[in-house]
Amino acid sequence: QKVQQYIVIVQATDMEGNLNYGLSNTATAIITVTDVNDNPPEFTTSTYSGEVPENRVEVVVANLSVMDRDQPHSPNWNAIYRIISGDPSGHFTVRTDPVTNEGMVTVVKAVDYEMNRAFMLTVMVSNQAPLASGIQMSFQSTAGVTISVMDVNEAPYFPTNHKLIRLEEGVPTGTVLTTFSAVDPDRFMQQAVRYSKLSDPANWLNINATNGQITTAAVLDRESDYIKNNVYEATFLAADNGIPPASGTGTLQIYLIDINDNAPELLPKEAQICEKPNLNVINITAADADIDPNVGPFVFELPSVPSAVRKNWTITRLNGDYAQLSLRIMYLEAGVYDVPIIVTDSGNPPLYNTSVIKVKVCPCDENGDCTTIGAVAAAGLGTGAIIAILICIIILLTMVLLFVVWMKRREKERHTKQLLIDPEDDVRDNILKYDEEGGGEEDQDYDLSQLQQPETMDHVLNKAPGVRRVDERPVGAEPQYPIRPVIPHPGDIGDFINEGLRAADNDPTAPPYDSLLVFDYEGSGSTAGSVSSLNSSSSGDQDYDYLNDWGPRFKKLADMYGGGDED
Repeated sequence: QKVQQYIVIVQATDMEGNLNYGLSNTATAIITVTDVNDNPPEFTTSTYSGEVPENRVEVVVANLSVMDRDQPHSPNWNAIYRIISGDPSGHFTVRTDPVTNEGMVTVVKAVDYEMNRAFMLTVMVSNQAPLASGIQMSFQSTAGVTISVMDVNEAPYFPTNHKLIRLEEGVPTGTVLTTFSAVDPDRFMQQAVRYSKLSDPANWLNINATNGQITTAAVLDRESDYIKNNVYEATFLAADNGIPPASGTGTLQIYLIDINDNAPELLPKEAQICEKPNLNVINITAADADIDPNVGPFVFELPSVPSAVRKNWTITRLNGDYAQLSLRIMYLEAGVYDVPIIVTDSGNPPLYNTSVIKVKVCPCDENGDCTTIGAVAAAGLGTGAIIAILICIIILLTMVLLFVVWMKRREKERHTKQLLIDPEDDVRDNILKYDEEGGGEEDQDYDLSQLQQPETMDHVLNKAPGVRRVDERPVGAEPQYPIRPVIPHPGDIGDFINEGLRAADNDPTAPPYDSLLVFDYEGSGSTAGSVSSLNSSSSGDQDYDYLNDWGPRFKKLADMYGGGDED
């Protein structure tokens, strides 16, 4: 603890150490003092304290500091802590911090405030290496640790969870089944517990909010879809009024004992048989929603009323679950018959049900199968019904035929109401616009003065009556004329054209179709020469036959100028 290493220089001299005549030399001896565990660890204080909330684990409650004068981080220095008293249930342990060598008191098993409010632990510390011979443990190697437990609000719990009760199905509404109460572990807190439903799939149960008493809100039925293996399961919630509130859940299982509350049902509901006996029979059975002993063996019998049932049919018992239905008479007319059968189960008391089976009686072949004609007859369709069906089919086909004829006539009328001008003779349909812009800038040198409006109105006032330009505003008051319709009539196109024709005839501003129109007036004082000086080429007729090679778009021009076939 004082000097860990010694460095000794040793000199050796011959001739008995005569410094004048003897020779000498030196050497260095390094002596390391090895540590032994001659210092026991000692707590820095004799008592420690801490606190922990109940129901918590892996929480460090207190840190225990020690002092050891041996070499740090060696087995003689490393501390080992051990609880020697005060924790018989093993709620705590003391772990060593590898860096600081402190002891960390840790909760490894949850503590309960209602069971232990505090713990008084005695902890002893030692080293990994044993103490050196003759060294005794110090009184300061033992310390006391006081741990206080803090109370927290704990959730109520159901002592029996899952709770199973048994009772018969069909108990009336309002029947008390059981009391499903919870326990609040906080005995030192004055808290109230309230109950509520958390899961009740069929809504069959009610629970008292204060004492947990469970009653029926509806009739419990074992045959319900909510029952699994005869058990109905519901979950309830118990909550206290602590801060913060805590709650717990409990599951109640109700095992329902079957009673005979379902009458048997006959199977099958429909069947087929030949009109003559001894060819085939109908196998019948029954289905019951109850379980043993409230099911089979079943009893099958025919009712006495109406009397024709027992007169025409008979039942033969095969076993407890099956029987055979067959004809009693030698022949029964083809058709569909409703045969009532009484089925009784073996419950206590037994229940019965009168079920009706629809039996189709039909003529059969040698194999016992219904023929095609027999199947129609068995369906209950007589001669009058078949004739009525055929008449309905004929009427339907006639209506379809009349509708087709009416549609074709309407289409023909539409074709007759086309425009008067044939599209083949309409030149406008054969002249297409290609948005050509001319030959270039040399064609754009126009004299716009020829197209300007003259400054005076003399030429308009002196013009002969009935002749005027179409771009001139009429002199004098303009009369009011009827407005032309702008929206096409939704009816036939012919009505639309006639309507437009009447509007044009009543419009005095519109010139007649065959009247002379003036479109060449360009104003007075035109500097342009007369076009009468232009003569045709004297070189002879020009050949326009090449127009025939330009395609169908130029066919009309080729016919007009190319010498084609005239119409």
